[in-house]
Formats: sequence, structure tokens, C-alpha cells
Amino acid sequence: MFFVRTASERDLARVSALLGETWHATYDTLYGVEKVAELTAKWHSVPALKARLARKNAEFVVADNGKDIAGMGFAAMSDTLKKGAILHQLYVLPKFQRQGIGRDMFAELETCFPDAEFMQLEVEPENLAAISFYEAHGFVKIGATANCGDDQSGIPAIIMEKPLG
Repeated sequence: MFFVRTASERDLARVSALLGETWHATYDTLYGVEKVAELTAKWHSVPALKARLARKNAEFVVADNGKDIAGMGFAAMSDTLKKGAILHQLYVLPKFQRQGIGRDMFAELETCFPDAEFMQLEVEPENLAAISFYEAHGFVKIGATANCGDDQSGIPAIIMEKPLG
């Protein structure tokens, strides 16, 4: 059984490895191994994760059973959207998917922002499993972007939103 808890610095190397494995399994066929490796090195390195761990008005969780870290999630209050929280990351290792781990991490994250009136996220348009997951948890499509995650990623994304509270 996995328990959702706040991540600590000692988890970051395992979280980085989890993100690398999950991203390659999910996106290699869409973007190629090289692009996925480039984005993973930029977005999922231990220093990048450490910056997220230290961020104010944010929550960084892992799903841990004492032996494995099966998933991770990170959300934060938006710097630009008034009363909005952003779900930046929610990933579960492929071998642990469809066991309720993503649901449990999301349930924790959506309660961490009492001042937020809504939560937004970006999701790859061809990641149908993720889109279905988010729709099942109350998100609806509100737009799209050509640059998921930052201004130059070149990765398209659907923007989804869910009311909170």
C-alpha cells in the first residue's frame, strides 16, 4: 500500500528517475528519445526539483510504500492567475498505474490551496489516458498552448481547469 506524503530533499534523486522513466514511456513515441531526454534533463533534474521543493505556496508529494516511490505530484498557487492553483506535475510509474495512486495524490493536492477557487493544468493532446483521468476528476478543457511548461518547449498542450471549494 502506498501512502501520500510531502516530499523531502532525500526523495529527489528517486523522483528524478521516476520522471525520466515515466516521460520516456509516455512521450518517446511522440517526440523522440532525444527531445524527451532534453526536456527531462531540464525540467526533472535534481536541482530543478529542489527549486520546486523550496517554492512557497506549493505542495510537492510522493506516493511511498517504504520501498518504492511510485508517483509524484507538484502543484502551486499561480503567480499570474488570481485565486488559481496550477497542477504542474502528476506522474505515476507505468508499473504502478491504474492502482489509485494518481487519484490519491491528486486528492491530497487539491486540498492544499484553501484560497484557490480553481486549479489548472496542461496536458499533452495525445495523452488520452491522462486526459480521461483529469476529466474523471472534474477538469474541463478551456484552451490550448503551443509551449507546454515554458515559452520555448515546442510541446503543445491542452489547458484544463477545475473549480475548487
